[in-house]
Amino acid sequence: MRHKRLLAMAAAILLLLLYASTIVFALMDSPLSQSLLMASLFCTIVVPSILYGYYVIIKYRKDKK
Repeated sequence: MRHKRLLAMAAAILLLLLYASTIVFALMDSPLSQSLLMASLFCTIVVPSILYGYYVIIKYRKDKK
């Protein structure tokens, strides 16, 4: 149970950092900021999806046993 709580906290912190970086990159005035913004937006969408997919797979495998 403790491992789940730690992983959930790490995922929440990662998401907060991704959201903060998206805002910072959107406000930056640099030639590189457009690429960084697109990468940050991509990760903001993909990382939670992958984490949810892992959660569903782990839950499904536990139910099978």
